[in-house]
Amino acid sequence: MRERSIIERVTTVVIGAGHAGLAASHFLRARSIDHLVIERGEVANSWRRERWDSFRLLTPNWQSRLPGLAYDGPDPDGYMTTKEVTQFIERFAALAGAPVRTGTTVTSVRPSGDGYHVTTDRGEIACRTVVIASGACNLPSVPSFSTSVPPQVKQLTPYDYREPGRLPEGGVLVVGASATGVQLAAELRASGRPVTLSVGEHVRLPRTYRGRDVLWWMDASGVWDQRHDELDDLTRARRLPSPQLVGTPERATLDLNALTATGVELVGRWAALRDGKALFSGGLRNVFSLADLKMNRLLDAFDAWARESGRDGEAGPPERFEPTRVPASARWQLDLNSGEIATIVWATGFRPDYGWLDVPVLDEKGFLRHDGGVVDAPGLYALGLPVLRRRRSTFINGIEEDAREVVAHLAGHLAERA
Repeated sequence: MRERSIIERVTTVVIGAGHAGLAASHFLRARSIDHLVIERGEVANSWRRERWDSFRLLTPNWQSRLPGLAYDGPDPDGYMTTKEVTQFIERFAALAGAPVRTGTTVTSVRPSGDGYHVTTDRGEIACRTVVIASGACNLPSVPSFSTSVPPQVKQLTPYDYREPGRLPEGGVLVVGASATGVQLAAELRASGRPVTLSVGEHVRLPRTYRGRDVLWWMDASGVWDQRHDELDDLTRARRLPSPQLVGTPERATLDLNALTATGVELVGRWAALRDGKALFSGGLRNVFSLADLKMNRLLDAFDAWARESGRDGEAGPPERFEPTRVPASARWQLDLNSGEIATIVWATGFRPDYGWLDVPVLDEKGFLRHDGGVVDAPGLYALGLPVLRRRRSTFINGIEEDAREVVAHLAGHLAERA
């Protein structure tokens, strides 16, 4: 007779032991809700395994805070390296006493009775609620025509890239001009390689404004605290690319003007691939103008807040920045068979991986349907997604309020079902 598998029982399963899953654990423990945190790798696994060597946070260290833990090191205006972020999250896991089960992969979550059945590669778990904190950047989002790129051209995503010396000799085409794209283009150009950057929609920001880090303005003026239910176009806000920022000791601005000054060539958005030729869209002038316009509107809002709040004297005088320079004649195609390009780096964003989620809660593009982290299925929740409950949700310092409110809803759900 076949032996029946033993099913473990717990009230809540949290999937993912990054900062979001650990914050959920902190508030679950505060409410005495028994739970497990399931992690396929180690605590802070994505920080350990999925960042390039020179990566640093975009947020200054003084903004690095989790429930009951804030940065207390010697460089508050610096930017954490991946190693420092990992250590910070490990410290939080220990402080929170999170019941983390590492090296355990969730292969299925499906409804069962008044809760869920979670299948892992190390056993079965029955629970009443699930918190999905596995992240929004599980899989690189690469266009389908990448499969037709000539085979002699090496293709990488930011998950594969570590440093310039590991790439073949020759030119590099970086596709995407968000934070990742501009950082990698700058690093590759500094190594002496010819670099072409394919630019689509992007968010331009100066690193500092009126003598303060631009993210100080986002924080102090309340822009980051805008709630998801106050935004006119929430879907668009959640899909916006990350701003063109880099964390360096010099607090340098890394925009398209800074890149062209070093010799990076700008081309339009990669629209198609035909007969080995990359075809780029025109209209760079319009793309640049729109990004400049949005940046200036945001700076205007900062200035207005400073005046109205009586804090004008805390910063320097208002600034405006040179418009993004349009190339005199941007190329509209590039022959990938010519040997000019040896490597393509796809900095075209990421998407979540919910292949293990056997609950009908995904939209047509594979994103979770949720209202501020309350997923469209009773007892199912999410944390760590862009603009989950506020604009700051994407960042480490945005998880505390999100996790507190989501766990409060979870506790209410349990009370109703008791």
